[in-house]
Amino acid sequence: MSATIIDGKAFAAGLRERVTGAVAAFSATTGQVPGLAVVLVGEDPASQVYVRSKAKQTVEIGMRSIEHKLPASVSQQDLEALVRRLNADDAVDGILVQLPLPAGLDATPVIAAIDPLKDVDGLTDASAGRLASGRVGLVPCTPLGSMMLINSVAPDISGAEAVVVGRSNLVGKPIAQLLLQQNATVTIAHSRTRDLAAVCRRADILVAAVGRPHMLGADHVKDGAIVIDVGINRIPAPELGEGKTRLIGDVAFEAARAKAHAITPVPGGVGPMTIACLLRNTLTAARLRRGLEDTVV
Repeated sequence: MSATIIDGKAFAAGLRERVTGAVAAFSATTGQVPGLAVVLVGEDPASQVYVRSKAKQTVEIGMRSIEHKLPASVSQQDLEALVRRLNADDAVDGILVQLPLPAGLDATPVIAAIDPLKDVDGLTDASAGRLASGRVGLVPCTPLGSMMLINSVAPDISGAEAVVVGRSNLVGKPIAQLLLQQNATVTIAHSRTRDLAAVCRRADILVAAVGRPHMLGADHVKDGAIVIDVGINRIPAPELGEGKTRLIGDVAFEAARAKAHAITPVPGGVGPMTIACLLRNTLTAARLRRGLEDTVV
């Protein structure tokens, strides 16, 4: 068996195209342009690259990109005050504070300060509560994108057994909730799970979200399973040249591919879906803030 590779890059491109059309329709109806405000604190190179990509794609699909770049020395008080100003700005539909924040700043009260109606990263307690209770709200981007990729190869997962390896608030818990909403039977596994390989081998859908390079191998994969690898781990790659690195996932790709029905690669799987879903969430926020139905795109 050789698994189908789930092309997240191609799926994300299609999603952005659909969002572009929906943004144009929204603007034609309301006379307004959805706005995404991104707050970047400090000089972290990876965060800077990510924010530039977000801004570029936001503009490309017809939305307004609003960037706030702050020095790492900014005070906790000033950062939270900026978030409150963005909450009050009617031109801003979505607010994203780029994480991690520099040392000395506490992300928890910053996230808590975001208006849940503008919480396009789905990180506030209100967003988590809406997701857990099955109410309409803004869903974290990476879990949302992961579910879209699962449904691209399995539109109906009712009754399927799903195992999520990782219990973070960012990915593990939200994707477990999304799987439950589609009537899967869900187990959340973690570092203290006994006989992790045996638990994973039960899974018709296996989601790896632990941030440990190649933690899961062939022994963790059931024949015919769908494997979603959320992990993005940068490791040394001396074969590419001195000081070079490469990205790998939490799943040993080739070993798992030999057993799975479908699998996401790293890179090119879940990663491209995150920004695409951020753009989708910004449009969703713009609609919900104006009392419009969130038409699925």
